[in-house]
Amino acid sequence: MSESAIKRALDKVIDPELRLPITQLDMVEILGQSVTVKLTVAGCPAAKSIEADVRAAIAEVSSPAEISVTMTVMNQTERDALKAKLRNGKAPRQNPFDADTLTRVYLVGSGKGGVGKSSVTTNLAVALAAQGYRVGLVDADIFGFSIPGQLGTADKPTRVDEMILPPVAHDVKVISIGMFMDDNKPVAWRGPMLHRAIEQFLCDVYWGDLDFLLIDMPPGTGDVAISLGQLLPTAKTIVVTTPQLAAAEVAERSGAVGLQTGQSIFGVIENMSWLLQPDGSKLELFGQGGAQDVAARLSSLAKINVPVLGQIPISVPLREGSDSGQPVVLAHPQDPAAQAIREIAVKISQDKLGLAGKKLRVSL
Repeated sequence: MSESAIKRALDKVIDPELRLPITQLDMVEILGQSVTVKLTVAGCPAAKSIEADVRAAIAEVSSPAEISVTMTVMNQTERDALKAKLRNGKAPRQNPFDADTLTRVYLVGSGKGGVGKSSVTTNLAVALAAQGYRVGLVDADIFGFSIPGQLGTADKPTRVDEMILPPVAHDVKVISIGMFMDDNKPVAWRGPMLHRAIEQFLCDVYWGDLDFLLIDMPPGTGDVAISLGQLLPTAKTIVVTTPQLAAAEVAERSGAVGLQTGQSIFGVIENMSWLLQPDGSKLELFGQGGAQDVAARLSSLAKINVPVLGQIPISVPLREGSDSGQPVVLAHPQDPAAQAIREIAVKISQDKLGLAGKKLRVSL
C-alpha cells in the first residue's frame, strides 16, 4: 500500500482531546509500510484510544499484518511546533475570548445557590453540542465546583508544557478546578488566586475554535464575577432563578453586576417552575412570577427588553441525571425539563454575534 493511501486512511483518526485529525497535527510519520504515531506527552490519557483508532483505520484499507504501528512521544521541538500551530500565530497565554472573538460567550449566573444553575448550564452546553455546535464549558464556581460530576467525567486535563488540553464529555470541552483536586478537598483561596485560576481557564486552556462558551458562574456577585467581566468583554449574562419571590429578588443582582462590568443581559431562565401532576395540572410549589419579575427589573436597569427564555419544570430525571453524570437532554430527551432546556438552547443558538470591527477567520 502506498504512503499516500495510508495517510488518507489516517486522516479520519481524530485526536479526542484536540478534536483535529492526527495527520493535521503532525502526529504521524509514514515510511513505507511503517507508521509512527507521536503522542503529545508521555502518559497521554488518550494513547490507547488513538492507537485503537489508528489500527482500525488501517484495517479498513489493508491487512493489519502488512503495516507496523509504533507509538512514541513528540520531542520538545515537535511539541513547540504543535503548540504554535494550535495557537495559529498568537502569543502564548493570550485570551482567545477578547473583543475580537467569534465565539458567543454566556455567563450563566444566579443570585443564590440551590436554584439549579449548574444543572441548567450543563444541559444547555450538551444540548448545543447535540445541535452540532462546538461548545466549551468553564466551571467558574471555584468553591462549589460540580460540573465534572454533572457531566459524568473523572478525566484530568493533559498538560503540553504550559498548554492545558481540556477533557471532552458529551462532545463538550470542559475545565474545572475540580479536575485538579483530589478527594473532594475544599478550595480556600483569596481574590488574587481566584483571578489567576479564571485567567488560566481562559488563556492556558486550548479551546480551539468554539461556537459557544458557557461559564457556570458562582452564585452572588464576588471576585470571580468581576474578573470574568474584565476578561470577557463580549459576554452576555443569563440569569437563572426560581419562581419564589425571595430568589427572584436576589437573582436581580446577578444580572446587575454584569451590567456594571459591561456585559449585556441575554435573558432569564426560571427553574423549578412547577411539578407536573398525573392529571396534567401544574403544582406551583414555589409560587409563580419570579422570572417575569426579574426580567422586568433587569429590563428597567438595562434600558432594553430582557426576555424570559423559558421555564423548566421540576424533574426527577433532571435531578437524577445531575447526580449520575447523565444529562437529562441526552438520557431522557422526552422529559418535559429536557424539552424546555432544548428550546432555550435553540434560542441561544439563534442569538447573533455582532461582527462589526471584528477580524474574521478566512481560509483561502
